[in-house]
Amino acid sequence: MARSTPVKKAWRSLAWLGVMIIALTGVNLYGVLVDGWSWTPKLALDLQGGTQIILAPQLEDGQAVTPKQLEQAVAIIRQRVDAGGIAEPDIRTQGDNNIVVSVAGEPDAATLDRIQSSAKLEFRPVLLTAAAAMSAVGEDTTNPSASPTPDPSLATDPSVAPTNASDDAWITPALQSLYDSFDCAANETGGANVAPAAEPLVTCDDNGAFKYILGPVEVAGETVVNATAQMQTTQQGASTGEWVVNIEFNAEGTEQFAAVTQRLFAYGEPDVHNRFAIVLDGRIISAPTTNAVIADGKPQISGSFTQASAKTLADQLKFGALPIGFRVDSKDIISSTLGGSQLSSGLVAGLIGLILVVIYSLFQYRLLGSVTILSLIVAAALTYLVINYFSWYNNYRLSLAGIAGLIVAIGFTADSFIVYFERIRDELRDGRGLVSAVEAGWKRALRTIFAAKSVTLLSAVVLYVLTVGSVQGFAFTLGVTTIIDIIVVLLFTHPVLQLLASTRFFSAGHPITGLDPNALGAVYRGRAQFRAPVITGVRNAGATKEAARRQTIAERKAAESTPVKAEPKSRDTKNSRKDS
Repeated sequence: MARSTPVKKAWRSLAWLGVMIIALTGVNLYGVLVDGWSWTPKLALDLQGGTQIILAPQLEDGQAVTPKQLEQAVAIIRQRVDAGGIAEPDIRTQGDNNIVVSVAGEPDAATLDRIQSSAKLEFRPVLLTAAAAMSAVGEDTTNPSASPTPDPSLATDPSVAPTNASDDAWITPALQSLYDSFDCAANETGGANVAPAAEPLVTCDDNGAFKYILGPVEVAGETVVNATAQMQTTQQGASTGEWVVNIEFNAEGTEQFAAVTQRLFAYGEPDVHNRFAIVLDGRIISAPTTNAVIADGKPQISGSFTQASAKTLADQLKFGALPIGFRVDSKDIISSTLGGSQLSSGLVAGLIGLILVVIYSLFQYRLLGSVTILSLIVAAALTYLVINYFSWYNNYRLSLAGIAGLIVAIGFTADSFIVYFERIRDELRDGRGLVSAVEAGWKRALRTIFAAKSVTLLSAVVLYVLTVGSVQGFAFTLGVTTIIDIIVVLLFTHPVLQLLASTRFFSAGHPITGLDPNALGAVYRGRAQFRAPVITGVRNAGATKEAARRQTIAERKAAESTPVKAEPKSRDTKNSRKDS
C-alpha cells in the first residue's frame, strides 16, 4: 500500500533532521580528533576565571588622560578582543588612567597581541629609508630588495622651516644622527608610540629589518571607518587571486588623504617620497607606494598578502585607532567571579524547569505530551552540538547569563508545541478527522509560531548588537535556541504528529491519547454554537463540562443575557380556566 502524501513529507522532514544532527556531530567529532576540541563547551570568565591585564597610558610630559579618551580606548579594545571571538570580556577603566582587561582562560598569543598593541594608529609620509627600492604599483614595500646607503649630506639646515610633511627640511643633522645610530633590534619602539604628531619620527618596520624617517602625522587613525581583507577583482568582477586590504575613511579622513595622495603621487616612482607609512604601536605595519590620487576616501593596499596577513592588517587598521598609547602594566591570573556552585545551581534550575514542563505536558495532553518531551530532547541535542561548535570554532564561552538564556528557551520551545496542539484540538472540535485536523491545525499554528519566534529573535538580535558582556551572552543563546526551536517544530514535531495521526490507535481517539473527539469536540461546534448534549454516562458528562469550560467570556455573557422562553401551558389547564 502506497504511503499518503503527509506520511511521505513526514519521513522526508525527519530524514533532513537526521542529516543535520549527523553533520553537526561529525563536525564536532572531527574537531575533537583533529583540532583538540572537547565535548564540553568552554566556560566564560564568571565560571572559569582567566587572565587580567592592566594597561597604563604612555604620555608625553605634561599630558593628561581625559575621561573621553579612556571611554574611546575601552570601546576600541573591546572591539579588538571581540574580533578574536572571545566571549564576554570584562573591559573597564581603573581610576583615572588605567584600563583593566579580563578574559576567560589563558589567552593565546594573538589575543595578547590585540590587547597589548594599544598605541595610536597614524599615517605619515616617508622621508628616508635604509631600503628605498620600490615595489610594484600599490604594493606593500616593507620588505624591499635593494638598500641604498643614506647620504648624510641629506641633513638640512635646521633653520629652514619645512613647507609640508614631505619636505626634507625635517631631516636636521640631529635627526640624521639619530637615524644613523638607531638600532631596530635594540629598540622595540624607541618611544615612537608617544612621539608628538607634529614632529618627524625615526622608527622601523614591523619586522625590525628596515628603518625609516617619517614626516609628521597627516591622517589620524581615528578617521578610519572600516578596513576589510578580500580577494582583488578586475573591473569585470573576475578574481585575480591576490589578497588586498580596503580602507574606508570618514569625511575628515577622506579630505586629508586626498590632499596627501595628491602630493605624494606628484613625486612619482621610484622617489621615496612617493610612499606613505601606516604606523601602529610606533612601528610601520605597511609602507605602500602611491599610484593614484585617492579622492573618494577608499584606498586599497595590495602586495604579497596571504589571507591571514591581509586580515591581520585589516584588523589593525580597523581596531588600532586608540586616542592614546598604552603599555602593559601587569598581567595576572584571576579566579572565577561566580564559580562552580552557581553553575550547578543554574543547571539544577534548568532541570527543575524541564521536569515541570514534562509533568504539565503529560497532565494536560496525556500521551500527546510525549511528543513535547521528544521534541525537547531533540532541541537539547541540537543546542548542545551548536553551542559546542561555536565554543571551539569561534571561541564562544558559556557564561551564567548564557545558561539563563538556555533555561528560558525551555519554556519558549514548549510554547510552540502547545500552540500547535491546541490548534489540532480546535479542528477536532469542529468535527474534522485526526489526519485532517493535524494538517489544518498546522497551517493555523505555523503563522502564530512564526510571529512569536520572529519577535523573540528580533529581541535577541537587538540585545546582542546594542549590549556587551553578560547580556550579550544571554542574547546569543536566546537567539540560537529560537532558531533551533523553529527547526524542531518544522522537522520533528509536525512530522511526528503526521505519522501518529496515520496510526489506528491515535486516529481512533483513545482517551489516553489526549485527542478524544468526544471529550474535546463532541459538544462544542465552533463560533459559540452549542448543541444540547445527551447525557447517557460519565463520558458525555465530561464532554459537557469540557464544553462549558471552553466557553469564552463573551459566550458566557451572551448565554446569560438570552431570555428563557416560557413553556406553553397545557390545553387542559386552559379549558379548566374557561369552564370556571
